[in-house]
Amino acid sequence: MRKIPTWQTTRRALTLTAIAAFVTGGALLTAGTASAATTLAGSCNGSVTGNMGDTVAVAGTSVKELVRQGAQNYVNSHWYTVATVWPNSLADTIAGKGALTVGSVPQSAGGSIAGDAIGTVVANALKGANGLGLLDSTKNEVLAAVRSTVAQNCGLTTLAGNYVAPSTPGPNAGNGGQAGTADSGAGSLGNLNPGDGSGTAPRRDYSDIPTAVPGVATAPGIRYPQNGTLPGDAAVPQAGDQSGQSGQGPDIRAAGNAESLASPGSSRDVQLPMLLAVIVLAGVTAGLVRTWALRRAG
Repeated sequence: MRKIPTWQTTRRALTLTAIAAFVTGGALLTAGTASAATTLAGSCNGSVTGNMGDTVAVAGTSVKELVRQGAQNYVNSHWYTVATVWPNSLADTIAGKGALTVGSVPQSAGGSIAGDAIGTVVANALKGANGLGLLDSTKNEVLAAVRSTVAQNCGLTTLAGNYVAPSTPGPNAGNGGQAGTADSGAGSLGNLNPGDGSGTAPRRDYSDIPTAVPGVATAPGIRYPQNGTLPGDAAVPQAGDQSGQSGQGPDIRAAGNAESLASPGSSRDVQLPMLLAVIVLAGVTAGLVRTWALRRAG
């Protein structure tokens, strides 16, 4: 049997470990970036549909004319800046900015992105651009005019395409959909609902009940009939009703039952590439131990 030098075994082990780490890191990086998405709105107003958590952006070309209009309005009211404030240049600058992030789709059915937020993003994108004027005060005033014009003409409604409304029980869910089937007679325990004012006080005289005369021992078979119901109340299940379901709605029958809820996936969860890397690393370690043991035995 040909013995492999220790340095070659170590180099192979390090190479395999590096490859496994590279594959795992690349897979985790891909999983982390794939979940982020950007939804580009067709214009700076109207509605845009995306998935919950998606970034919403507007194209610079969609606000180009509004930037030109805002800067031109400033020049018209400050004629002495006609040589230093260039509305056309500012419009071309914002058009070349590409997509401008203005907000995101909320974790709900929908939301909105105000025009003020869009105007602020546009004004920040134009800071330092040519054609804003010579003085800092003039630049700030031109940006303020552009921001105001965009804010007055823009505003988005965001809609979540993957939103699912939570289910709500129907009007008859409380009594299992059997509305009107319960005994409506006076004295029925099945019709006594907490808090609805239908409760009654205990009786003052039980002498009209032969099986409940004080001081008289009654056989259990007479005291509790075979049908398992109490006198005057056939709607409420008693001892002998094996189902235990009569007169109860699904929400009452499910009381005490616990169900586990699946947690949402996370980018930090152990993925398949990580598991493969651990397996490869374990194999490499086992090989090193075996080689070392063989050399010691030789």
